[in-house]
Amino acid sequence: MTTAAALVPSEPHPDPVPAGTRIGHVHLKVADLDRALAFYRDVLGFSLMQRYGDQAAFIAAGGYHHHIGLNTWESRGGRPPAPGTTGLYHTAILYPDRAGLADALRRLVEAGIRLDGASDHGVSEALYLSDPDGNGVELYRDRPEAEWPRNADGTLAMVTKRLDLQALLAEAPPRR
Repeated sequence: MTTAAALVPSEPHPDPVPAGTRIGHVHLKVADLDRALAFYRDVLGFSLMQRYGDQAAFIAAGGYHHHIGLNTWESRGGRPPAPGTTGLYHTAILYPDRAGLADALRRLVEAGIRLDGASDHGVSEALYLSDPDGNGVELYRDRPEAEWPRNADGTLAMVTKRLDLQALLAEAPPRR
């Protein structure tokens, strides 16, 4: 049996995952499919790619087959996980640029959705909130790598500072 202590790395892995590896999609258990779609499609703006009745839906940006799967297979009418339990901390949705993140903030403001936090991490800017099922959601944009803060030895010097929401909102493109 593997113990937790045996899983703690002492040095970098000699055969790391390829640098181009990415998280392809996330699949979330939801209590009410229509309520989840009202958030992810109608507020955030993802496109519905396919729906299986009231059991599952697949949504995406830019015509991709799906970035987010939503299903009620094991969760119809369910409650969010209790605090202090394990599970997904948040789904992070990466926007291509600051204007895209600003558009997301405008959508949230217009829908009256409360943020749980907003941070400037030096390497990125992020908005934190919960979806209708209590799943954590991070909406963020990365800064270009050349702008990342670094220590004298070249390692990252990430921070958590207050994100200026008014300045970000001012960069939102006009509604189409």
